[in-house]
Amino acid sequence: MINREEACVIIKKYLRHEDNIKYSLAVEAVLREMAKRLDRDEELWGLTGLLFNLDYEFTSNEPEKRGSLSAQLLEDLLPERGVNAIKANNYMHTDYIPTTSLDKSLIAADAATGLVMVVAQSMPSKKLAEVDLLKLMNKFDDPSFANRYNRNRIQLCNDIGIELEAFLELTLNILKQISDKLNL
Repeated sequence: MINREEACVIIKKYLRHEDNIKYSLAVEAVLREMAKRLDRDEELWGLTGLLFNLDYEFTSNEPEKRGSLSAQLLEDLLPERGVNAIKANNYMHTDYIPTTSLDKSLIAADAATGLVMVVAQSMPSKKLAEVDLLKLMNKFDDPSFANRYNRNRIQLCNDIGIELEAFLELTLNILKQISDKLNL
């Protein structure tokens, strides 16, 4: 398995837009915290979160290919569980059904991270510091707000034993801890 430093080199090779790199760092941070809470392999979970979106800029016009290209690129660099989780994140097109806690955690973390970041950007200051759990839950419950972030995907947190409100609070708190890296 590659280490984080090697993963960062790969990220910078395939992701040219700074916002995409920041998003990968955010998902990595959330997955590392989830792994810690669930007593799982923090390094594997973190690297999976960091690298899952590797093909985003290459597949933006062909979302059905998302995940498959990343999985091919990472086949010999990540353990099979990480590669499978990346495929599971786009299970509608990769035919890899999410079954493991890592699969479901990546799906939930991806959607929740996006939602939290959009909520922060909707605040007058455009900063995470202005977002609290109540505001986040209100936005979660508003189907017209950021409908790109599928609430059902976020609710997969329940399948891994973390209740929705606790999961969103975890995501928000972790992103606040790295808000300087995210420029939020």
